[in-house]
Order: sequence, then C-alpha cells, then structure tokens
Amino acid sequence: MNTRHGWTTTPITPALLRGALELELTERGALPHRLPAHARAQIPDGQLAMAQSQPSGVRLVLRTRATAVELDVVATKRVYVGAPPRPDGVYELLVDGRPAGRARAADGDTLTIDMAAGTAEARPGPVETLRFTGLPEGEKDVEIWLPHDEATRLVSLRTDAPVHPARPTGRPVWLHHGSSISQGSNATAPTGTWPALAAALGGAELINLGFGGGALLDPFTARALRDTPADLISVKIGINLVNSDLMRLRAFGPAVHGFLDTIREGHPTAPLLVVSPVLCPIHENTPGPSAPDHSALSEGRLRFTATGDPAETAAGKLTLTVIRDELARIVEQRATTDPHLHHLDGLALYNEADHAELPLPDALHPDPATHRRIAEHFARLAFGPGGPFGTKTP
Repeated sequence: MNTRHGWTTTPITPALLRGALELELTERGALPHRLPAHARAQIPDGQLAMAQSQPSGVRLVLRTRATAVELDVVATKRVYVGAPPRPDGVYELLVDGRPAGRARAADGDTLTIDMAAGTAEARPGPVETLRFTGLPEGEKDVEIWLPHDEATRLVSLRTDAPVHPARPTGRPVWLHHGSSISQGSNATAPTGTWPALAAALGGAELINLGFGGGALLDPFTARALRDTPADLISVKIGINLVNSDLMRLRAFGPAVHGFLDTIREGHPTAPLLVVSPVLCPIHENTPGPSAPDHSALSEGRLRFTATGDPAETAAGKLTLTVIRDELARIVEQRATTDPHLHHLDGLALYNEADHAELPLPDALHPDPATHRRIAEHFARLAFGPGGPFGTKTP
C-alpha cells in the first residue's frame, strides 16, 4: 500500500473481490475470471472464454473512510458487425448497500465480432480512470460492481483514505449457474441482473456463473461449481442447449445426471435447485439452432429466430418444452435419495402472461423490467418461506 499526496494506492488482490473464482495478474492489470484456470484450459470456444471473463456479479468490496475513489481500468468493448452499437458497461458504487454513484469507461480494448463469418478481431486501447466523489464521511463498506457484460482489467485503485477488506456479512453464499439471461443480457447495470436483484431480495452473497451462450452442461463447469464454497446452489439449464443445437435427448438426461453428480461431490447436502427454462416463444416447440434475424439486422435491430424444424423433436432434437419435462422427471427421480434437491419450473419465473406484458425485445433475452420480474418471482419461490433457500414451514 503506497501513499502519495494524500491518496492511498492499494494493490488489487483477491481479498478485495467477491464473485470471482480467480484473479489473473497480467501486464495490463488484474483480470477477474469466473472460471478457474484449469477450467479455462478446457474451453473449446471463444464465446464461453469471453463470457466467463465478463465480471457479472463481481465487485470490489472495501472498508474505508474514503470520500473519493479512483479506479483505473481497461475495458473490452464489443462491436458486432451489422448490429447497432453497444452501450458502455456500467460500474456501480454502493455505500453500505445503497447506490451512491455510477461511471463508464468510454474507451478501451475493442473486440470486433462478425457473427455471420464466425470471426473476431481484437485491438488494444487505453486505460480509463473512473472517479467517484462525494462519498459520506466515516467508516463504511464500499462496493464497486463491475460491468456484467464487459471484461475489465483492474489497473489501479486510489482513495483519499486507507482501505481494508470488508468484514464478512454473515449472509449465505448463493452460487448460481445459467445462460446469458443469468449473466444479465439486456440488463442496463450490474446490480440490475436478475440474480443480483434476487440476491439482494433474498439476503444472499452472490457468485454468478451465468455465461452467455455457455450453460452447456460442460464437465469443467460442474467441477468449478463443485469446488466453490457455497451455502446455496442453483443451476438453470436449457436455453443454450436448444439454441446451440448441441445435443439430443439421449445425451441430455445422462449429462444432467453427471452434472448434478459432480456438484454433489463437493456439496453433498447443500440445497441444490434445478431451474428449467423461462418462456422463449421461438424455442418452445421449435429446435435450434438460433440465428440472427437478417431482416432485422438490415434495419439496424438485433433479433433472433429459431431455424430448426419442429418435426425433428421426434428424432430427439431438444426444445424448451422437452427440456422442462425431462428436468422435472430427473429431479423427481433423484429426490428420492437426495432430500436437498429441488426443482423450479422456469415458467413460474416468466410465462405467457409475463410475455404479453413484457415481451423479449430480441426474442431471446429479457429487458431490465423483465429481469426485475424474474428476480421477484425467484426471490419469492426460492428464498421465501417454504422455499428451498428460505425458512422452512412446519
């Protein structure tokens, strides 16, 4: 810890982070990862490698008397060829759990992605300084939530008073795995993803292993869940298996069993909640793969469509309806010997009535209001009285 001109520079270490499984020290700053190195070595595609480096749910947590904070970052900006520009990621500062400031990095590294060609090109960019001032006087807990959808290298942390790691909260640690919906796609701020909102409503400390395009029952993800300390665990399975057209029904059931078996090796009695997919009309009865709607792209809009044939479900192709039925069957079977295993139908989180009021703007991902709707339903059903994460009723 170095002090210059009344400011303190504090090394960024894992002790200051929550929500990350590993912190990689690079020449351009500390990069939080949501999968450990041994898992990253087995990732077979760039999409998951990118998604796990986007720090959804990751936050710097400090105990300090500082009234001003500066954070130097290198953000990775994504540019999709033919699609409208993406908004800059949001950094949210909370004081004792209450919002107290926001900032954005206007520049940084650039990753240009051509979804049609399947290519990506990276260009390095500058370090940006984020400034938060006017914080309340006195000792307090300060959290800086990193963007849920923008990889961020943490270069330097400066404050006008010394900082220390925050004290343990005593809240249960909730470990969640899911798809881009769980990562927070289309949410406008990191505390506005449905898992972050549900954790706040449920009084839990979130570790979010929601990966855009990456909830694919990968064994290395199961091992990461197995090896991560947690009090409560949930896995939301389905949409990525359909929209990637990755496997058929014959492989799906054994893969789910294997995924749950691995988690149970490290968490034999923790409440484990299996959540099936929320409503997604394009894939309810139509298999994948998903693809960008080129007519929408020509109008400057990003929208997705299902390209499979519903008749192919007879040959084992997966749809969301098929997956919901199979997950309910698997959990019912396993629960006879695992009393801490639970099932939650995703249609209880977002269904046709919700869709009529809050349609999916790109046909695949929820908007900010829908993230809150899903979070409220999840908090009530999972963390509420009688729920698997809540107070048990007599």
